[in-house]
Amino acid sequence: MAASPAEVIRPLRRVEYDELVRLGVFQDERVELIDGAIYQMSPIGRPHNFAVQELTELLVLALHGRAKVRPQMSYAASELSEPEPDLMVTPLRDWSRQQANEALLLIEVAESSLAYDRGRKLRLYATCAVPEYWIVNIPDACIEVHTQPEGSAYAKTEKFERGQKIRLSAFPEVEVRVSDVFVRPRE
Repeated sequence: MAASPAEVIRPLRRVEYDELVRLGVFQDERVELIDGAIYQMSPIGRPHNFAVQELTELLVLALHGRAKVRPQMSYAASELSEPEPDLMVTPLRDWSRQQANEALLLIEVAESSLAYDRGRKLRLYATCAVPEYWIVNIPDACIEVHTQPEGSAYAKTEKFERGQKIRLSAFPEVEVRVSDVFVRPRE
């Protein structure tokens, strides 16, 4: 049964969303545009902040002069989506005149948003052919690495735990120690 015109919801386009942001409509709100809908983002806790801080420092130092490391900035995924991943590694180019629309690596840090990051976000990033997507899984103290995007999924998923190292696909000489990303357990 087809939906009547009154039941059809028109998605918000990214250019419209950007204008609303510019006008201050979402001031003091944590939101992002995914598939034409505005989603509230989860509050950020201490372990989340720590992971973003440590990953930012590690990646900036390792990739300086070779790529841009963009913490908590918008990614122009499509006409209907503008997520704000926790970290984004982009090609080394001047993004001052446009939103970054190409990523080598996207990272989401997940405490309460794990299902969302494994579902809707993963499908979006795979559809955009982002070659590498990490989910920093705070509850399980591991990093889930998704590579080889095919359609709306990733063909390869690996789980890395404390004591292990991850090599970036685009920069295989760069290693991230999983233990460095998580708040240290109390002794």
